[in-house]
Amino acid sequence: MNDVPATGPLAPYAAHDEQSRGRRHPEPKPEFRGEFQRDRDRIIHCNAFRRLVYKTQVFVNHEGDLYRTRITHSIEVAQIARSVALALQLNESLTEAICLAHDLGHTPFGHAGQDALNECMREYGGFEHNLQSLRVVDELEERYAAFRGLNLTFECREGILKHCSLRNARELGELGERFIKRRQPGLEAQIANLADEIAYNNHDVDDGLRAQLLDVAALREVRMFRRQYDAVVAHYPELSERRLVHEIIRRMINHLVVDFIRTTQAQLTEVKPRSIEEVRLRAKPLAMLSDACQEEHLELKTFLREHVYRHYKVLRMTSKARRVLQELFKAFFDDVNLMPSEHRDIALQAESAHGAAGRARAVADYIAGMTDRYAILEHRRVFEPGERT
Repeated sequence: MNDVPATGPLAPYAAHDEQSRGRRHPEPKPEFRGEFQRDRDRIIHCNAFRRLVYKTQVFVNHEGDLYRTRITHSIEVAQIARSVALALQLNESLTEAICLAHDLGHTPFGHAGQDALNECMREYGGFEHNLQSLRVVDELEERYAAFRGLNLTFECREGILKHCSLRNARELGELGERFIKRRQPGLEAQIANLADEIAYNNHDVDDGLRAQLLDVAALREVRMFRRQYDAVVAHYPELSERRLVHEIIRRMINHLVVDFIRTTQAQLTEVKPRSIEEVRLRAKPLAMLSDACQEEHLELKTFLREHVYRHYKVLRMTSKARRVLQELFKAFFDDVNLMPSEHRDIALQAESAHGAAGRARAVADYIAGMTDRYAILEHRRVFEPGERT
């Protein structure tokens, strides 16, 4: 009998290891850990997870050591989601695994990179970073003798696929059904989804202030920030700005998480789902913020879009990033021999099987897997005669 550590009894509507829909390739049960713990551990040890340390969240890695990267963002998402899962008696290990894997397929240079690759791939099926994360764990990671990818459980893969077009959903079989039928994933996936938004909203405030794209005076226009600012200043009038900012952000996160737990618990009490399948059958998520909190959360998101994501300094960097990825894609698509031999061979095999669309997908896989600094270096190698190749 396996000795699986437990953090407490799980609710009937949680994801239970013994009730998992399983893996694409059957494997013996793990010893001394659960199925979802195994998922989490495989994600942590994979190459794509390590590369997240040098992938942009908002600010490109070389702009400063303290800005969030994809890996620190993923860890912060996992911390928030685990707290919620534990409070609601859900599966903490599955929740953590989904959070740590949700950005594995993200391109270098954040959303600018994703948009650039999507444009390049428009005639060949497009590019969705959520679908690419699934592709990473299903196909692209090469670690195990018995199968391609990480062979994660259905429940983890379900959570990773946060968004999906109907066209792609139709090609995903059981995993794509919920997008076609407008149903929901399990609660662990729902929690990871909202924890992602809570994390990036709040850490982008911190990074925006650090980059001097924001200031405290401007942020006081935002209700959630102003309320915590007033409370902190009333209790600690002599705080330095750095400590003031950290205390405000800490309190904003706590406010959102407490509301998240209470509101979701109220939904569960009202609906009384008896299993994860009953959660999935619902038309709308059960994991949510209250209306008042959601309104303030969206107000902060709108403020950040206007003052950080559309700031001219950020737009300059994203413009350069788009150009780097678009030029790399064109060069490699036009001549796959310019890619390293391993990727060239993959592209030729894909082209042989699927034509130009296969070649394009292989090029997109190579570029999407790059870190920011590797993409910059590869661009120099391809386009600058003075750069050693």
